[in-house]
Amino acid sequence: MRYFALINLALLFLFSSSMQAQDLSSYQKKTFEKDGGTMPYRILLPKDYNPSEKYPLILFLHGSGERGNDNEAQLVHGSNLFLKEEVRNNYKAIVVFPQCKAQSSWAKIDVEGDFPNREFVFYEDAEATKDMLLLEGLLKHLKKTYKLDKNRMYVGGLSMGGMGTFELVRRNPKTFAAALPICGGANPEISKKLKKPHWWVFHGDDDQVVPEKYSSQMVDAMKANGIDVKYSVYPGVGHNSWDNAFAEPELLSWLFSKSK
Repeated sequence: MRYFALINLALLFLFSSSMQAQDLSSYQKKTFEKDGGTMPYRILLPKDYNPSEKYPLILFLHGSGERGNDNEAQLVHGSNLFLKEEVRNNYKAIVVFPQCKAQSSWAKIDVEGDFPNREFVFYEDAEATKDMLLLEGLLKHLKKTYKLDKNRMYVGGLSMGGMGTFELVRRNPKTFAAALPICGGANPEISKKLKKPHWWVFHGDDDQVVPEKYSSQMVDAMKANGIDVKYSVYPGVGHNSWDNAFAEPELLSWLFSKSK
């Protein structure tokens, strides 16, 4: 997947400087293992965590630039939002950032042609990647290990993780109450399997890495299927539309208002 390789170096400097500016030690380091495979993940428990109390789950999927096995890189985008004092006080939840392996992906995606004229190929019913199977195993593990409010489970992701958000919901259509794909995309034909969650989709209209058309095509198909979907397009914004999405003043109030 040349797309994923192309943006790794571009994100490296941003990753390094961002990680230095944040204290992310509240996210506990853990590793999930299944069938010989491993998936590092970081988990943030609520303030004054009570193991007998039910909590919503937020699962966030990183982009291609944060892949690996260091169990750190996946926190570069979005993790600081959930560390804000007002967020921890007002929106108590278990927040999980899993990490996809290098050279792997949350979903099977191919690319035809070369930048800037390449086209993404999204599949309607592709076989799951190894990391998707591990992700689904991790989700089951979290359900068994913590008391989760199964009516308030949320998933989001950016870029490769936005694509993974669509794919995870497609494969688990009754699991999530709301989903937040940022600068991602998928095959519009899967929309009929995305009806259960509420959706808020985000993209920058000047995105040269993952063009905005891939989100707009999904939104059009979802609306045609009667799905509850909001769409925020940011004029003049490139691939880093996650900055705009995380700054949406109603983002968390919208998310936590959703229940199955």
